[in-house]
Amino acid sequence: MSDTQYAHPKADPILTVDGVQRHFGGMTAVDVHHLEVQRGSITALIGPNGAGKTTFFNLLTGFDKPSPGARTTFDGRTLQKTGATRIAKEGMVRTFQLTKALSRLTVMQNMLLGARDQPGENFFAALVKPVWSKREREITAKAEDLLARFKLLDKQDDYAGSLSGGQRKLLEMARALMSDPTMIMLDEPMAGVNPALTQSLLGHIQSLRDDGMTVLFVEHDMHMVRHISDWVVVMAEGKVVAEGPADTVMDDQAVIDAYLGAHHDTDLGDDALLTEETYEELAEEVAEEDAADAAEETTR
Repeated sequence: MSDTQYAHPKADPILTVDGVQRHFGGMTAVDVHHLEVQRGSITALIGPNGAGKTTFFNLLTGFDKPSPGARTTFDGRTLQKTGATRIAKEGMVRTFQLTKALSRLTVMQNMLLGARDQPGENFFAALVKPVWSKREREITAKAEDLLARFKLLDKQDDYAGSLSGGQRKLLEMARALMSDPTMIMLDEPMAGVNPALTQSLLGHIQSLRDDGMTVLFVEHDMHMVRHISDWVVVMAEGKVVAEGPADTVMDDQAVIDAYLGAHHDTDLGDDALLTEETYEELAEEVAEEDAADAAEETTR
């Protein structure tokens, strides 16, 4: 089977990836020669355990560094050597499971953290009360609107750690929308979600697409992938091995036999390739890069 079956140029790609590789010792975790994500679509990234999906996500969003030679273009702008914070400001955001630190904040406090152009980011604006007071009211109103949309408004004063797994997923999605992104990347949005909230999450993801946003998500629930995806990308051994409309790819016997196996209609399991220690090291590197970016912007 040749690489990237069914692949063809997208009519209006918002994200284009060329030559993105990541090596861990002697192992090649990611080796994506070319990939395009169509603007305004829902694209699923699937594959067997250890395929490199999560690592690829980290490379795209600045939470890990690709090997030299990678080229990523987002909405017409090149993202080489760009940290996670800068990428988010460009309009590409992603979700994570809530950390312990964020769990000790209220739902509303979590939402406010996701807002861009906060008064405290600008020294002079922070000194002028009418400026920061007006912006604070605007941010709070936006947070309340999003919480109402995701049916979490009555939880705004609760600690995030008290929410159910499904409610945390909703909060993560709502918080990501505080920055008005053009593309949102969801990391296993269905993981840990009880059936009662599954349909709600599916509806919210589809509504993002209907509002003109681009969605790229990693998911192991093949029922969900088939139900909401406009396009499916299959990864195996770090490479993109097939892509196309959901029914075309997921019903292709060669793809099923080679990459999905008997699990083509079930959960494929966890795909995390990085250890907790490695994530901590990467987090420190990202923090240093973001601090440098912030210092550079201050001097301009």
